[in-house]
Amino acid sequence: MAYGNLREFVAALEREGELLRIERPLDPHLEIPEVIDRVCKMPGGGKALLFGSPTRGKAPLLANCFGSYRRMAMALSAESIEEPAERIAGLLAKSPPEGLGDKVRTLGELMGLSKALPRHVRTGRCKEVIRQAEDASLADLPILHCWPGDGGPFITLPMVVTAHPETGRRNVGMYRMHVYDECTTGMHWHTHKVGAGHYREHVRRGERMPVAVALGGDPAITYAATAPLPDGIDEFLFAGFLRKEPVPLVRCETCDLEVPADAEYVLEGYVEPGELRIEGPFGDHTGYYSLADEYPVFHITCITSAADPIYPATIVGRPPMEDCYIAKATERLFLPILKMTLPEIVDMNLPLEGIFHNLCIVSIRKTFPLHARKVMNALWGLGQMMFVKMIIVVDEDVNVQDIGEVIWRLGNNTDFARDTLIWEGPVDALDHSGPRPHVGGKIGLDATRKWPSEGHSREWPPDIIMSGEVKARIDAVWSELGIDP
Repeated sequence: MAYGNLREFVAALEREGELLRIERPLDPHLEIPEVIDRVCKMPGGGKALLFGSPTRGKAPLLANCFGSYRRMAMALSAESIEEPAERIAGLLAKSPPEGLGDKVRTLGELMGLSKALPRHVRTGRCKEVIRQAEDASLADLPILHCWPGDGGPFITLPMVVTAHPETGRRNVGMYRMHVYDECTTGMHWHTHKVGAGHYREHVRRGERMPVAVALGGDPAITYAATAPLPDGIDEFLFAGFLRKEPVPLVRCETCDLEVPADAEYVLEGYVEPGELRIEGPFGDHTGYYSLADEYPVFHITCITSAADPIYPATIVGRPPMEDCYIAKATERLFLPILKMTLPEIVDMNLPLEGIFHNLCIVSIRKTFPLHARKVMNALWGLGQMMFVKMIIVVDEDVNVQDIGEVIWRLGNNTDFARDTLIWEGPVDALDHSGPRPHVGGKIGLDATRKWPSEGHSREWPPDIIMSGEVKARIDAVWSELGIDP
C-alpha cells in the first residue's frame, strides 16, 4: 500500500517498532550527523531516527528511514526488496500473446501498468504554505553539516526535477546541494548524469534553466530519484509502478515544472547558464571527502511546504551507511533487467563495502570459452555499470552473496596471468584513485572453472562433496547426536 506522504510512512515505521524519536535538542551542525552515523553502524542498520527538536530550522528531521533491509522494503510498500524485483521479472518474462485468453491477460497487465502513470492534481500537501522572493529562506530547514571538513551544510535527499529544453522530457535525479546562503545552493551534477546533460543543453542555447527540488513524500518516489533508469524512462512513472498507485503531481508556482503534490518541501528556482561556483568538499559515500570543484549555482525563487513539514535527510560516509541499503534495493530491482540483456547471468552482488561502483560479483551459466570475459565487457557497457572498477565472475553454482565462498573460489580458480582483464575506462566522478578525473583503470577476474579450450591443459579437479547416501544416513540420526547448532 502506497504512503500518502512522509508522515504516513513515519507512522508506519513507528507501528512496526522501526522508529526512534529523539526529543533532546541537537545541532544539525555535526551533532545530529554523529548520532546518525553511530546508529547506521549498528548491527542491522539500527532504527529510523526522528529528531524532534533540532537547534536550527523549524521542522523535525527524519534520518535513516531507508537504513535496513526491512525499512527499505517498507519504503517500497513491499514485504521484501525481492517482491518488486519479482514483479519486474514477471513483466519482462511475458511472451507475446497468442490466443484470446493470452491477449486479454496481457491487456489487463498493460492496463495495470498504465495506472502507474503520474496523475495531475490542482494542489497538495506541498502547497499548504507558499513563500516567494525574500520570504523564501532555507534557514527554516534543519539542513545538516555532515562532517567536519565539509564546505558547509548540504541538502542530501533532494529529488531534483529538470527538463530537456527541446523535447521537454523530464528527469528526476538525486544530486547533493551545497547551501551557500538562504537562497542559493550548488547543484552537484556529475558530467555523466542526465541533469548535467539538460544543463549543457541550456548552456548551448544560452537559456536560463528552470529547476525544482522536492523533499519528502512517499519514500518510493525518493527512491526512484536514485534509480539508474535509462534516459527517457520517467522516474515518477517508475515510482508509480513501485507504489502501485500513480504519483500525484502539481505545477510549480514560479517555473514550468511538476513535482510530487505530497512532498514536504519544494524549492523552486533556476540555474543561470555558465554561472559556476566552488562546491564542496563533502564527506562522501566513498568514505573520503570528495574535493571542491566548480558546479552550477541554483537560485531559489519560491519555497512551498506542508503546514507541518518533516525534513528528510541522510548522511553518507564509510559503509555501512543508509545509502548501502538503497543500493542493495537497486541491485535486486535491476537484476531482471540486466538478465534481459545478459540471460547467462544467474545472480549479482554489489557488496556494501564496494560502495556500489567499486566491486561487482556475478555468477553465470558458462557455455563457451572466455564467456566470463564477454560478460565483463558487456557489464562495463551497460549504463551506470560503466563505473564498476572490479568485476569477479564465478560459475552458476557459486553463491555470490556469500563473500567467503567467492574469495575461496577466487583464490583457487584464478591464474592471474591468464584470467585477468585490465583496461582503462570511465569511473565515477567521486573516484579519487584514477590518474585524472572521470577516468581510471578497471580489472576483471575470471574465477570460473577453466576448460581446455580456454588454455588450461591440466585436469580440473572436482569439488569435495560428501556422498548423498551418507548425508541422508546422518540426517536421519542427527537429532540423536546432541550436537548444538
